[in-house]
Amino acid sequence: MADITEIKKYFIKIANLEKDLKLKQLQVTRLLKITQAINNNISANELYAMYRDFLEEELNIRKMALFVHCEMGDWHIATSIDISPSIIKKDIYDIFPKFEEASNIDAEKHPILSEFDIIIPVFHKSSPLAYVLVGGFQEHEDTYDKVQFITTLTNIISVAIENKRLFKRQLDQERLKRGMSLATEIQRMLIPHQLPQSDLYQMASIYRPHDSVGGDYFDFQETQDGRLTFCVGDISGKGVAAALLMANFSAHFRALIGQDHSLKEIVLALNQAVFRITNGERFITFFIAEYDSNTRQLKYFNCGHIPPVLVDDGYLFHLEEGCTLLGIDDSL
Repeated sequence: MADITEIKKYFIKIANLEKDLKLKQLQVTRLLKITQAINNNISANELYAMYRDFLEEELNIRKMALFVHCEMGDWHIATSIDISPSIIKKDIYDIFPKFEEASNIDAEKHPILSEFDIIIPVFHKSSPLAYVLVGGFQEHEDTYDKVQFITTLTNIISVAIENKRLFKRQLDQERLKRGMSLATEIQRMLIPHQLPQSDLYQMASIYRPHDSVGGDYFDFQETQDGRLTFCVGDISGKGVAAALLMANFSAHFRALIGQDHSLKEIVLALNQAVFRITNGERFITFFIAEYDSNTRQLKYFNCGHIPPVLVDDGYLFHLEEGCTLLGIDDSL
């Protein structure tokens, strides 16, 4: 009888070893598939789906919630298995920092997490990337091996998705840098570098944008009959969009000046052009003036711009007459 008992124990041990080996083979195979999926650059949602399916179908995990850190600094559930909707709604995030390694959840201390048995934190360079809440374990289950594998799998998934996020951020930063460089170059070409100097009038400028690319604009046009038309403006927004709008605005301004329009006609036409391009989503503060060196008269039109100051015989005059901003509406 003793021999039969020993034989039974031996075969049970063999069966358990075969079962463990099969599970390890499954784990290695799944890890290989997930690694291949990461190399194929599949989306984060697809990785989360693979993660959930493996835990549910291969490891027989009955309850699970994977919380990940999003770019805004908040935590959200990326994927889950059979969890109560109340878990999603309740604020449990202040509990997470208390766990620095896989730990059993004490339901008395954390009643909100009573549906789960274990919490597994995932860190990358001392920063938390994810927390996995796992529950539904049975007494006879080998939870240690499962927790170890879930920890490994979650690390691979979380780090891969974090690397995706960092890579995307780097691409966005490089794209923004290229865009800002292009906008700077556009602006540099549009801002006059040589201003008129004569016995009748002189122009000078100091231009220091707050950022590398500002929305400020100024220009001038001289005519053979002794008139000087000049303008200053400020385009809402920054970057490439503002620079392209500035380029378009400058082209319209120069075309209108060359057609001998009155200041009012120029302003109305510029407003129509800006509104047509931006549909009211951007605006321009604008000041335009015409100086006639023959009559020494100055005509101007202020479209919501900070009033320039005219100094005449010791007196200061704020040039503020005109209309509202350009581009807000199709009519002024």
